Amino acid sequence: MINGGLVLEGGGMKGLFTAGVLDFLMDKKIMFSSIYGVSAGACHMTSYISGQRGRAFDISVDYLDTRWYCGIPSLLTTGNLFNTDIAYGLVPNTLNPFDHEAYEKYEGSAYAVVTDVETGKPEYMRLKSCRGKNMDKLRASASLPLVANMVKVNGKKYLDGGLSDAIPIERSVMSGNDKNLVILTKEVGYVRKPIPAYELTALKLRYAAYPHVWKLMQDRDVRYNEQLKFLSRMEKDGKAFVIRPQEKSDTKRIDKNPEHLKNLYNEGYTEAEKNYEKLVEYFGL
Repeated sequence: MINGGLVLEGGGMKGLFTAGVLDFLMDKKIMFSSIYGVSAGACHMTSYISGQRGRAFDISVDYLDTRWYCGIPSLLTTGNLFNTDIAYGLVPNTLNPFDHEAYEKYEGSAYAVVTDVETGKPEYMRLKSCRGKNMDKLRASASLPLVANMVKVNGKKYLDGGLSDAIPIERSVMSGNDKNLVILTKEVGYVRKPIPAYELTALKLRYAAYPHVWKLMQDRDVRYNEQLKFLSRMEKDGKAFVIRPQEKSDTKRIDKNPEHLKNLYNEGYTEAEKNYEKLVEYFGL
């Protein structure tokens, strides 16, 4: 096990890039002592820790044509674009069983990043297990505003971790990880743009009682771009090794095209493979 941090950005279906990288790490039997997953990154983190190669890809693409799994019917009837009963119940319990015993043997620390809707602050929830109510931590981390309900954990309400800490490299460094592997889902040269006015209006209406939510979205571009600058400094200081897409992908945040998803997964695997020797040198493997 590498004594260092693994930081996994979110990005919806763009997280298939991360899934490819993580499968490569599994093939090379590389594990980290500290892992921070955001949104889709948190979900894929669990299959990586349980050692279920290919599972993150399979559960991302196998059920997209199921009417009630992902789409408007689910959003209108449940308030969630992705049907949580299927995604966090039927899939891990029956359709593609999650290996709880293997996950719970992990000797490091895994965290799902979430956003407290009352304060607008990020929280880093330790995920020692994915059984029972622990699954709510994953749901919270991946609950996007407008297309997912807020999730209660220990009486508090949470939304997607990417709202408050999209790339938790600072948290990992502050926790004592002098070396970190950071997997981004945005391509080289990416600069986040301001949120469209119509979307901000919808957020203000939906979260009138939770002003921190829409305020976080209002200046999300500024904070994200500042995080990229901080990450760049960490790279130069030798505290971060970054793997990211080299070019903009055809894959959208919500994408049901299996070819797009397969290509992005393959790109993640290939990019990790290309960086393997440098990664070995960086971590002294």
